[in-house]
Amino acid sequence: MKIVLLGAPGSGKGTQSAKLVERYGVPQVSTGDLLRNAVAEQTELGKKAKAAMDAGELVSDDIVVGMMRERLTQADTENGFILDGFPRSAAQAEALDELLAELDRPLQAVVHLQVDNEEIVGRLMARGRSDDNEDTIRNRLSVFAEQTAPLAEYYRKQGLLKEVYGMGEVDEIFARIEAALKDV
Repeated sequence: MKIVLLGAPGSGKGTQSAKLVERYGVPQVSTGDLLRNAVAEQTELGKKAKAAMDAGELVSDDIVVGMMRERLTQADTENGFILDGFPRSAAQAEALDELLAELDRPLQAVVHLQVDNEEIVGRLMARGRSDDNEDTIRNRLSVFAEQTAPLAEYYRKQGLLKEVYGMGEVDEIFARIEAALKDV
């Protein structure tokens, strides 16, 4: 199973990724984890990423795609993967398509978890993280909506997009994801 899990911050991507990993026996690949590991291990890409983050800049697509390339060429991803947090833009989606074509591992589905903004605000406020105040959360949702609308359309045109209602109990949502993936 080679899938991308799309969803706003607080939509349940991490929770559902863990269930998909358990169900399909393939690794979750998170850009956040890749960045943290590369920085900690002081790899070449990690040093570049750290310099960007220290300067308060976004890590460039080249660096993120480079890290994704390194990760997706590892043996444990040969039979599949769950991508969480990548791609975040149409440019990254195109780069991912090129990389997966090179590896002869095309995506099979893109699951888009759809959750109402008010529900997300409530979920994130309940987490109690210091960076999760309401203004910050609403700004993150706005940025996500700007970047993701074209991304969803990009995958819809390829026939890969599976829209899944992401409200309710964790197991109910997972059942909807499984139903959306049954023909994949």
